[in-house]
Amino acid sequence: MLICMRTTVVIDDVLLQRAKEAAAKSGSTLSDVINRALAESLAARETARPPFEMITYGGSGRAEHEPADFAAALEEEDAGVAGA
Repeated sequence: MLICMRTTVVIDDVLLQRAKEAAAKSGSTLSDVINRALAESLAARETARPPFEMITYGGSGRAEHEPADFAAALEEEDAGVAGA
């Protein structure tokens, strides 16, 4: 049993025209074209991987450092290089 719901959406005029043309060319309905496009778009998002995953260990996962901490670490590192 196919369950459908009528709803109102706002679609860009150019996209709507392209969807109507695609429906006419394929001999299907506008609803079929929109349902298929939406299903494909949502499926692609579900299978897409995020660009990266940050792995943290312990604590809240939030860095406990301030910019001044980094500046101090860089100064220590530079002093060590200069003294070598």
